[in-house]
Amino acid sequence: MNYSQAENYLNSFTNYEQIPGISYAQPGYSLRHVEELLSRMHNPQLAARTIHIAGTKGKGSVAAMIAQVLSDSGYKTGLYTSPHLHNLRERISIDGSLISEAEFAATMAEIKPFIESMRQDTTFRQLTYFEALTALAFAYFKKKQVDFQVLEVGLGGRLDATNVARPVVCIITPISLDHTQILGNSLGEIAREKAGIIKSGCRVVLSPQPEEAASVITAICHEKDAKVVQVDKDITWHKIGGNLHHQSLIIEGRTSKYQVSIPLLGDYQLENAAAAVAALEILVSAGFAISIADIAQGFTRVKWPGRFHILRQNPTVLVDGAHNVASMRRLVSNIKAYFSYKRIFLVFGTSCDKDIPGIIDELVTLSPQVIVTRTAHSRAAPLSTLVAEFSKRGIEPETRETVSEAISRALSLADKTDIICVTGSLFVAGEALDYFSGG
Repeated sequence: MNYSQAENYLNSFTNYEQIPGISYAQPGYSLRHVEELLSRMHNPQLAARTIHIAGTKGKGSVAAMIAQVLSDSGYKTGLYTSPHLHNLRERISIDGSLISEAEFAATMAEIKPFIESMRQDTTFRQLTYFEALTALAFAYFKKKQVDFQVLEVGLGGRLDATNVARPVVCIITPISLDHTQILGNSLGEIAREKAGIIKSGCRVVLSPQPEEAASVITAICHEKDAKVVQVDKDITWHKIGGNLHHQSLIIEGRTSKYQVSIPLLGDYQLENAAAAVAALEILVSAGFAISIADIAQGFTRVKWPGRFHILRQNPTVLVDGAHNVASMRRLVSNIKAYFSYKRIFLVFGTSCDKDIPGIIDELVTLSPQVIVTRTAHSRAAPLSTLVAEFSKRGIEPETRETVSEAISRALSLADKTDIICVTGSLFVAGEALDYFSGG
């Protein structure tokens, strides 16, 4: 099996990332079929110590920070995230190196017989694309004998394929309304799904939450005798400096004080850094050798593109994968905090299953000139829908069929002192990064 064949095989499974508004979580859905597959594969998910991260926003950033620090501390560390910006292999890496095409194909070939045995066993539900990919990640990390695997939940938590591991630490980053057709229509319902990753007796890091979400999560922690470290209460931080390339902060942990610099912008990344430190301190208390210097070095070296990511200046081009109301509100707030500008050009596309009116309500406060577009992704919202929503708010946008065409148009209109912000989804962010890298 070569890489192309491995990808084609993976694409033969139902991929809910490509299907808007359809829930994998039908009544009676469980992870029994995933557990059975992994049992037949000799439980690779149990081979490494696990840090498991759920939440609506920030989970990928926190995962990247923790993985980089663990690598810099001398631990072989696997990182599993989703979705990807450019290439499927971005989702699976060890110590910052993506799984190679050859390793991807070889690992898929190794697990294919087990997957096929499941396909033929009618007593179990059929695997999805994400479940098959997650099994591949576990198998690869086991084969490479990683010390730690840092797992970002794909969607929700309770019924996510990653939720078969046994974590040393669970982290729940800020929760807001997203994927409501799958996870629930209230913060409490969504919090219950996210808190499904919490196992009896494990340690939990809880980022600042709306009260409705926090009360649900803390009650579940109490039920499961899981000790909680609360970011902004047990762990605090304050910013001490920064520019358009990095920001510096001091984090007051439970056991130490850390002065760190991160090459990630936006106030929410300070909160994410504090959550990462909280988790790392739990590992230190469990006997793992992670020094203050390792944490400082790891944070300096962390990479997580497409999030408040300044790609160039004169004009300033900013790319951000914000895709729900809460994340868009923070993006708008950070644009106003970081920049003074006369004009801002907005290149905007989003997915059809998002709260498009709510997202656009946040964006119009920037008084932007708007170019709406769509990605090649099957869930991309129609241009007519986006035009109608902006028009209702007194903004008549231009339209371009592709993200590349929209960015080219914005660049042709913008002066050196203007800002171009490309946002609305991670798929838009990924295509923007491709445009500027010549991909």
